[in-house]
Amino acid sequence: MAVKIRLKRMGAKKAPFYRIVVADSRSPRDGKSIAEIGYYDPTKDPIDLKVDIEAAKKWVENGAQPSDTVRALLKKAGAL
Repeated sequence: MAVKIRLKRMGAKKAPFYRIVVADSRSPRDGKSIAEIGYYDPTKDPIDLKVDIEAAKKWVENGAQPSDTVRALLKKAGAL
């Protein structure tokens, strides 16, 4: 099973809010996820970003592949 760390879109139309989740790569974007490790709100100024750093490090060490956007967010949060 290929595991990815990616964004799950939440929120209303034209007001996106994202959860940073660990999910099977075959599941749909907003589908079932294995774990939720943080959230990201790009609509606020400055952006609202919260990541469980310990959980993110654990998942990356166990082989989960972050998407490009999540990789940048994890670097900003200090998890990578």
